[in-house]
Amino acid sequence: MRISTKARMNRMFTNGGCLDVAIDHGVCNEPGFMDGLEDIGSVVDQLIAAGPDAIQMNYGQADLLQSRADKHKPALVMRIDMGNPYNDQRHRVMWSQLQNADEPIIGALEMDAAAVVVNLFMLPDEPDLFHQCVENIAKVRAACSRYGMPLMIEPLVMLPNEVRGGYQVDGDVDKIATLVRLAAEMGADVIKADPTTNAEDYHRVIEAARCPVLVRGGGKEDLKTVLIKSAAVMAQGAQGMVYGRNIYQHDNPKQVVAALMAIIHKGASGEEAWEIYQSG
Repeated sequence: MRISTKARMNRMFTNGGCLDVAIDHGVCNEPGFMDGLEDIGSVVDQLIAAGPDAIQMNYGQADLLQSRADKHKPALVMRIDMGNPYNDQRHRVMWSQLQNADEPIIGALEMDAAAVVVNLFMLPDEPDLFHQCVENIAKVRAACSRYGMPLMIEPLVMLPNEVRGGYQVDGDVDKIATLVRLAAEMGADVIKADPTTNAEDYHRVIEAARCPVLVRGGGKEDLKTVLIKSAAVMAQGAQGMVYGRNIYQHDNPKQVVAALMAIIHKGASGEEAWEIYQSG
């Protein structure tokens, strides 16, 4: 018997959409990701005040959110895996593993998470890494079904290392939609998907998923560009975003959250969202 995920999903998807602010970068072992997260307690305080729908964290920092008594605080999304594909240079051996191999979602249950997130890496010439991810997801899917925990799968299609070096996303819609379909076939309740090079192609990703799709942000970009792209993918059927560095590495994260929430929950255009950001 599968326990319903509805109650937890409702905590993430307020009014049908979700802005999930990712600050789970501490497991990536990449120094540049830590800029802006040095005082993570302060970051959590700022984000709670900003009011996104969810904050994405690892077990070891989740108490900073869940120990707060605030009735309307953001939901917790917990990352439960880690690996080395995020690093600037490709390693001799690429790997991805669950943070708790025996009881993969026990920490998420303890911390009353609204969902767990696991990677599905597709790197050129790295079939063993892909196999590890599939094994991770299969194990987590079984645990999630047992306890009614929503499973967010994060399919990541990366470029060959020699093209741009290290952790670089391939925006090819054919590759992204194919890997998203695989995530759907494995039982994703939510999919955190790469942006496509052309935002107008994103409807193909939505069609492949058959579950809510949240667009991942990747590296920090010009904010106005980010807002315009965000509105464009929402128009293609996305239900929100999972953004990290494009929020916490900005000087005014609260206003970035306000701008993105307006896109997700009020249908604001990119230009309108930019005006909201500037108003703060």
